[in-house]
Amino acid sequence: MSNLQHRHLGAIAALILISLLTSWSGLPSHHAIANCWEGLLWGIADPVIGLDRLTSFVAVGLLSASIIHGTLIASLFVLATVLGTFLHLYQLNLQGAEIAIAVSSITFGAMLVMPNQFHWLIIALLGVMAGLFQGYSNGQSIIEANVIPLLAYILGNTLTQYAVVMSARIVGNLISQRKINDFLPRIINYVGFAFCAIAIVFLKISIN
Repeated sequence: MSNLQHRHLGAIAALILISLLTSWSGLPSHHAIANCWEGLLWGIADPVIGLDRLTSFVAVGLLSASIIHGTLIASLFVLATVLGTFLHLYQLNLQGAEIAIAVSSITFGAMLVMPNQFHWLIIALLGVMAGLFQGYSNGQSIIEANVIPLLAYILGNTLTQYAVVMSARIVGNLISQRKINDFLPRIINYVGFAFCAIAIVFLKISIN
């Protein structure tokens, strides 16, 4: 495993740890953005501090690994989140965004557990639908922000999401190559089970 691959794996592990800690600390989901700097910082942080969102990013990256058009899948997912944010800003209503995010995370987790590889178009369509709700939920978390700070928020959000998804894809490519030992590919299954469990908890919270 190269140093770069070690870094990608370590970065994802660190982000998941940060997300767990912030979820337990009860960080407010809504925040006011007064200027561009705050917008950029919150945009960078939001995909990480929401564990339900982070699991979707990592799952899409892992699912897009070692399949045709994998980079396109990851890119479409991120672009869909941007579109979802604009849908909220233009006051187009998407009902049940939090429930949809939890359900999509459960779906992605289950797909990671299943042994058969899915067609890239199925993953892409599911990713786009999940991304729209992710972005819409991001827009709901922003209050009292002007246009320029909002654009800074969206920029930071997009950069973080793309970095996480592509890092997860690189790690997924490494694991699928099975160059280290036979046990390593099973990690994907364990990750899938963990993501399903996390998403079920958030689904219960969203319904209640």
